[in-house]
Amino acid sequence: MRLYTRTGDKGQTALIGGKASKDDVRVEAYGSIDEINSFTGLAIAYLNQNIFEDIIQDLVKIQHELFDCGTELSNVSKKERPYELTEDIVTYLEERMDSLIEEAPELEKFILPGGSQAASALHVARTVTRRAERQMVTLYHEAEELNPIPLKYINRLSDYFFAAARVVNARLEVADVEYERSARVFRGSHKKNK
Repeated sequence: MRLYTRTGDKGQTALIGGKASKDDVRVEAYGSIDEINSFTGLAIAYLNQNIFEDIIQDLVKIQHELFDCGTELSNVSKKERPYELTEDIVTYLEERMDSLIEEAPELEKFILPGGSQAASALHVARTVTRRAERQMVTLYHEAEELNPIPLKYINRLSDYFFAAARVVNARLEVADVEYERSARVFRGSHKKNK
């Protein structure tokens, strides 16, 4: 199999059911989603299976769903892709975040991205996810009849990465570093009354 096609030499790329310029907002958006997927894979590579089996399972699931999101965004025909993402993937992320937040240490101030290698990779994935979301908002304003689920999913995903990064550091006993000039921005306990 040959990896190069030469069809992109003039700055065009194939979509499902059409073509677009490589700097088109649609291509930028699903390119950022591909970047998220890569950083998610990097985070998995840093995680110990014995300590992080639940998070690894989440991240592998997320990688498949990111492929699905990218496919949805690259599809301009809608006839060649009968499968559509549903609200279930958003609900799953919310439920997992609720669980992770319960495990993470109390948070009162902004923290610096970092800590362990895996948490750092998750923070990079989080920031790339925010960029993808901005690009997708532009696309959704320009394009018609886009499935709303990918945008909603990407919005929740950045929060999931934040929660997961904090739990990774906590399980490894690596303290989050508070931003030294941060006011107390998170008021009240996130822990449920027991």
